[in-house]
Amino acid sequence: MSSVLRPAMSLIVLMTLITGVAYPLVVTGVAQVAFPVQANGSLVYDDQEKVRGSELIAQAFTGEKWFHPRPSAGAFATVASGASNLSPSNPALATRIGDDALKEKVDNQGPVPLNLLTTSGSGLDPHLSPAAAQYQVARIAAARHLPRETVQGLVVANTYSPLIGPPVVNVLALNQSLDALPSGKQVN
Repeated sequence: MSSVLRPAMSLIVLMTLITGVAYPLVVTGVAQVAFPVQANGSLVYDDQEKVRGSELIAQAFTGEKWFHPRPSAGAFATVASGASNLSPSNPALATRIGDDALKEKVDNQGPVPLNLLTTSGSGLDPHLSPAAAQYQVARIAAARHLPRETVQGLVVANTYSPLIGPPVVNVLALNQSLDALPSGKQVN
């Protein structure tokens, strides 16, 4: 019995040390050296070096003075990230989208872009399409008493094209740019 048990226990201990200790330490070390910003959560800091969020996780912005992100099925909580799993025929989904459309509606802007009404698969997507950001420009310009061109300039300045996929705007970065903008300043 000990001739079978002893090698089995030795193998369990060895594999635990390799896969549970050595491998995670090596991967963490390589990540800290090669990709320190990403390995530490892609955190976004303000001028006082206070953490304001992450480039990778959406957060709720409410009020007329801010660009709003996509809705979140998990109330922007990372623990509960994920889709709502409501089918297109579910009346609760139709009600939520209708309510969100009324909240996001800007007079004389046409229909609300789908980015502002539908959740992402994770419920935490920090990006909007440039069209969804542009849709909000009139509301924000009026609330902040800024020229529309100034707010539109911020959207253009914060739009980037990832390696794969369409151009996107990071809502947190856009709102930080908006907050840093002195009244009356033009951005081209």
